[in-house]
Amino acid sequence: MIDVSAMKIQNFLKHHGIRTNPFADEDAQTDPVFKDYCIDETRHPAWDKVYGNPAEPATSIVFGEKGSGKTALRLQIVRKLAEYNRAHAGDRVYIIDYDDFNRFLDRFASKLSPRKQQNPTKVLAEWKLWDHMDAILSLGVTSLIDRILEVKLPSGPAGNLVGQAECKLLDSYQVRDLLILAACYDQSSEETFQSRWHRLRRKLKFRTWKRLWDRAVGLIVMIAVAAVIWRTGHWNWLGTWWPYAIVAAGWIPWLVRVWKWFWAARAIVKNVRVGTHEINSLRRVLMHFSANQINGQSLPNQRRTDDRYELLMKLQGVLKTLGYGGIIVLVDRVDEPHLINGKTEPMKVLVWSLLDNKFLKHTGLGIKLLLPIELADFLEKEDRDFYQRARLDKQNMVPSLEWTGEALYDVATARLRACSANGKEIVLRQLFDESVSDERLVHAFRDLRVPRHLFKFMYRLLVAHGNAHRDDDPVWTISGETFESVLAVYRRDQDAIDRGLRAG
Repeated sequence: MIDVSAMKIQNFLKHHGIRTNPFADEDAQTDPVFKDYCIDETRHPAWDKVYGNPAEPATSIVFGEKGSGKTALRLQIVRKLAEYNRAHAGDRVYIIDYDDFNRFLDRFASKLSPRKQQNPTKVLAEWKLWDHMDAILSLGVTSLIDRILEVKLPSGPAGNLVGQAECKLLDSYQVRDLLILAACYDQSSEETFQSRWHRLRRKLKFRTWKRLWDRAVGLIVMIAVAAVIWRTGHWNWLGTWWPYAIVAAGWIPWLVRVWKWFWAARAIVKNVRVGTHEINSLRRVLMHFSANQINGQSLPNQRRTDDRYELLMKLQGVLKTLGYGGIIVLVDRVDEPHLINGKTEPMKVLVWSLLDNKFLKHTGLGIKLLLPIELADFLEKEDRDFYQRARLDKQNMVPSLEWTGEALYDVATARLRACSANGKEIVLRQLFDESVSDERLVHAFRDLRVPRHLFKFMYRLLVAHGNAHRDDDPVWTISGETFESVLAVYRRDQDAIDRGLRAG
């Protein structure tokens, strides 16, 4: 079935030298016009404050309403950092996209009691800063190992590049640190946990044969007892207890180490609540470290941030040798997890645990928090203790990702030019007749507030114009009457949606 309205819109656009509809998509994540053409050209006026200086990663906190361009801002930061990394091979920035919370929250909830699992509020109330840090470390470590092992489809942003020659620069302590991080945080599903860890170990030339001494002792004792019985011919000894006692004694060192690392692995699995490791798999991996390599090293085996800061610094040390001077964590889409479902109170519980000045100001770490505007209202209700802990005065905060009418006019024009045929110079003005002035367009766009509303309105306007005229008698400019009537209906519909969201 032919979509007549779509054909009319296409004919209208073609007449003005526009090859495709610039306003068909509303989500930057799936918008080809933005990702292919406008990502480097149209930026919010607060760009410099949010992006900062990659050489000195810093935290930024941005509040914006739905459709204001938070996800677009994240994609622009990722693109710009990738360009920066290509130009600064020895001082790059490692990028961690922290925007898919469902998988972490699902794993987290599965480790709580069945009673708490049934109540999303109780699940989120258990979520703490160290859970955020575990999730961030999981993303960062998994992406890094993907690149070291040269998997075909590595996780994380494409701007994270790791050369094989750089891996050879890691010293023995950094190799150990990376393998400890891999044991605790690698969450790849490409292959089994143990096989991937051993592949990384071989890649980094980490030898573990010396850690087999206790197994060797057990085998030697067992062989020695068997040899004595065979050489002496006293097969009746097999009916006594002492040969078995000697063999068991030979395996005691190995059994002691198994017991020790079983409990260590159990504590890690229990306290890294966003992870997927199994106790015995992790125990087998940990047993490949010698006592002098792992004793005294921080492990995430308790519910506290101290160990996570130590492990974060280990990751930073490894990345420094690989050519990364800092880490940028991009936090977005906090309203989308199914446990939150757009509700502000659960959203606040999830985000507020991140607002800790020690974490936000950690050296070499920049957290870019792109948050819904609804959370800004909670700031005014917080007490002195919250502000002392968060120190929002020290963060680069953008209270509202607002757009002026002029800025939205420029966004619309940029999208038209991006979709123009043969690089033709196009201005928004040429789509409207003389009854719609530039000043009226700017004023109307100011009321629309955000790019998403602008795109929805312009798409609806093009449809209304196409439906108002016949194919054999086309009109190539949009009249003031059509503009005003569509704008009035759109604003009425949007006001109703906004009221419903507030009531919800």
